[in-house]
Formats: sequence, C-alpha cells, structure tokens
Amino acid sequence: MGRYVARRLLQMIPVFFGTTLLIFLMVYSLPGDPVAGLFGDKGTDPATLAALRHQHGLDLPLWHQYYNYITGILFHFDFGSQIRSGREITEVVGAAFPVTLRLAFLAFAIEIVLGLALGIVAGLKAGKWADNLILILTLLIISMPVFVLGFIVKSVFAFQLGWIEPNVSNDETWGELVAPAIVLGSLSLAYVARLTRTSMAENLRADYVRTAVAKGLPKRRVIGVHLMRNSMIPVVTFLGTDIGALMGGALVTEGIFNVHGVGGLIYESVVRREGQTVVGVVTVLVVIYLIASLLVDLLYAVMDPRIRYA
Repeated sequence: MGRYVARRLLQMIPVFFGTTLLIFLMVYSLPGDPVAGLFGDKGTDPATLAALRHQHGLDLPLWHQYYNYITGILFHFDFGSQIRSGREITEVVGAAFPVTLRLAFLAFAIEIVLGLALGIVAGLKAGKWADNLILILTLLIISMPVFVLGFIVKSVFAFQLGWIEPNVSNDETWGELVAPAIVLGSLSLAYVARLTRTSMAENLRADYVRTAVAKGLPKRRVIGVHLMRNSMIPVVTFLGTDIGALMGGALVTEGIFNVHGVGGLIYESVVRREGQTVVGVVTVLVVIYLIASLLVDLLYAVMDPRIRYA
C-alpha cells in the first residue's frame, strides 16, 4: 500500500507543473495590458508604463515569468501581488476561499446524500414506477442550465414565498448558503443518482450477488456489504473529480446569489486583466483536484484490493 501511495504522489508532480504551466500560458495569452488598464482611457507616458511592467516582472520573457511564479510558490509560498490594488494574492485568495469552500461543502453533502439515496432506490426498484419517476426528475435537472435553476429558485422561494433572502449577506451564514448550495450541487446530484442506479442495477444481476442470496445471507448484508461496495466505484470516481468542479463552477451560482467567493474573484480578475490572481486561484484549485484524485485512488484500493497490487 505504501508503494502504491508513493507512486501516485510521484505521478502528481508532472501533472502539477504541466497544468500550472498550461494555465499560466493561457491566461497571459489573453489580449489586453493590465498595466495600461490602470490609467483607463487617459493613458500615461511610456516611461511610467515601462517602469510598472518592470516592477511586476511583465517585461521578462514568458518562461522567466513562469519560473519566478512557480519558484515563489514552492519556496516562499508567495503568489505575488495584484497590480491594481497592490494586495497580496494570498490575502485575496484567503478571504474568498473559505466562503466557496463552505458553499462547495454544502453542495457536496447534498449531492452525496440525495444523489445516493435516489440512485439506491432507483437501482433496487429498476423498471418500476419509482425508477421511472426518479429518471424523469434527474433528466429534468440535467437538462436545465444552472443559471435558469438559480433564477427559478430565487424568484420562487425568495420573491414569491419569502422563505429565503434573495442575496447572501456579507456574513455568509450556513443557513444563507443552503439555497445556493442546492443550485450548485443539483446537476452533480442528478449524475450521482444516475450512476448509482445504473451500477446497482447491473450488479444486482452479478454472480456474486446471486451466490450471496443463495447462501442465505440477510438482504441488508447483501445490499450493504456486497452490492454497495462494488457499485460505489464509478460513483466515487465522479465524486472525486466533482470536488474541483464545484469549486470552479461556483462562478454562476455566486453571481446569482451575490456570494463573495472564488467565482466572483475569478470574474473580477479576468475583467481587470489580473492574470496573476487568476493563475493563483486556479493553482489552488489544481492542488485541491490532485488531492481529491489521490483520495479517490486510495478509496479504490480500499474497496477493491486488486487495484493496489496492479
């Protein structure tokens, strides 16, 4: 098991450098000049622009800028500073990430609980009315864009029924984040339900399930130990990759409910051409995604011992 973990950690190193380099090149290939944008339409003299570019290292070759960026992160945990405000990027990200983390945690919990519950019911009742009802519900959610669902939830439950506040306050309490979390996790919830249903319905016909039933094992043990353990492997795969998607995909949801998190920070940084802020936020998301992928691989090894020896 230790060699398996060590091998996976070594595989994460080139993935980290490759993804951060790709993100860095994509962000800095966008049109526009962040330094010239500081002065708006009035502009300024070329000497001032050159001095500011030199101050922020923007006059260096792109490979040199990436080298300075990645060495600053690895050796000093320094993501640089914003051009417009002069604030440290670690400070900006540190203020925005806890909000999005709480929002993503709530959305993740909702999709696990409701998604698994709906998928288990549909899988055990395959072909019956409960399965058909859940199929219609999940397909309806999948076909509905997030921004449409967000506006429906906001107009119905905030403006018409008055059950929730239309916008999240600056305190970002857990209760205020429930509605945005439902909207954010709705699409993933539907996918989890469909994956769970398909996997369980397929494994119900497997030989090992028929053998367990023939041995006289209780139905609870057959479902909870034998069926669930093998059926959760594709679901765990999706949940592991969905953690990063929830963090990065909160842009629309945060905009609808006025949540001051990572989504709003990325949007403002792109508009203001704050490339280093965008790269810093996405770098943190890459690290979260890599850690989640490692945990998923470890869960594979726990659920299926053949994987750790492969």
